[in-house]
Amino acid sequence: MMIATLFLPVIAAATAASAPAPAIDAKLDECMHLAASDPIAAQDAARAWLDESKEDNTTKAKALQCLGVAMANSGAWDDAETTFLQARDLTATSDLVARARLAAMAGNTALADGRATAALHALDMAKADAATIGDPMLTSGIEIDRARAMVGASDMDGAAVALASAREANPADWEAWLFSATLARRQGKLVEAQGFIEKAADLRPVDLTVGLEAGVIAALAGHADAARKSWQSVIDAKPKSREAEAARAYIAELDKP
Repeated sequence: MMIATLFLPVIAAATAASAPAPAIDAKLDECMHLAASDPIAAQDAARAWLDESKEDNTTKAKALQCLGVAMANSGAWDDAETTFLQARDLTATSDLVARARLAAMAGNTALADGRATAALHALDMAKADAATIGDPMLTSGIEIDRARAMVGASDMDGAAVALASAREANPADWEAWLFSATLARRQGKLVEAQGFIEKAADLRPVDLTVGLEAGVIAALAGHADAARKSWQSVIDAKPKSREAEAARAYIAELDKP
């Protein structure tokens, strides 16, 4: 599973926040692209970069970021989590944006490995850093990740609280509304789920996951025609997608006598 493409914007933002020398930016970019195409070679390159860094903690942190992504892309989730946290520890305490993002990366890596409790521990650190900054987009994203970890730990009520915090921090975050709709639906709160998914659709009018979820909520509420319309819109938008395949299966269920 390649996750470098997921982490690239995170690392770019963290790099911009700490504003290291352009040479470090260029080397990080090169290492990250290698992590996407050849994670084993990227690990070697990142370790060599780390050895060259000596006592320069800023450079060490960037090398560890790349090493963590390369490890994750190789399926070494536990090692990647540890490496991201090491990068966070080496990042200046004044650079809370980078520290928050690195902790979030560690949390997401643990979550990908099915370790919800470890993920939540790292994400709670990210939340604390983000709260100090007061960045609504960063806070919202971290709260969504915390909610995912809580669902993994079977703490649905905690997940609902985290998602409410995400919506409050950044009402324009369509994913916060989508995940809120999904959670409410899973809890049997269909009226709430409908309100959440409508808001997600307002913010993201053409999105396959939103359309798919809207159809599921409508079907469970007994609105078969609305469900069919939602699912058909998913199929029409991208016929060969996995979401379209799921939508066809849902429609087939509706058509059963």
